[in-house]
Amino acid sequence: MAFLMCCLSLAIAHPALAEDDDDDAAPPAGLLAGPNKSDLPEVILSVGEPLGGPWALKSGHYYEVKITADGSGEIGLSGADFFRAIWVDEVVIKGLEIRPMGLHSIEFDRAGTMEIGFVAVKPGRYSLAIPGSTGAEQRLEITID
Repeated sequence: MAFLMCCLSLAIAHPALAEDDDDDAAPPAGLLAGPNKSDLPEVILSVGEPLGGPWALKSGHYYEVKITADGSGEIGLSGADFFRAIWVDEVVIKGLEIRPMGLHSIEFDRAGTMEIGFVAVKPGRYSLAIPGSTGAEQRLEITID
């Protein structure tokens, strides 16, 4: 057991021992492969402005979306059902990558941009909406096939 712990500590302390850093590594496969990855149209959050959409997604496909708030007010998006129907890979804010177990909603207190990478998982009809809004244009309709 002590030998195993020693090997693990060496691998953590010296990443080069833990993995081969091969510059000729094969390109990403599976979910991150080029044909399986798509960029969605940017979502602009602005008080009183439409969100855009609708989105038609494919289950098992990887997507990235930029969400930008223009600073016109404290504004967010909620959509617990949608966030439970996807696997969130990462949320990137100013170059900082966050790898959450899941999301319930997002909010901007001032102008800024975040990028969310996710895999659509559970087929169905969902929406993202600005909390407290009632207008149809304040919703982004999403279908996962």
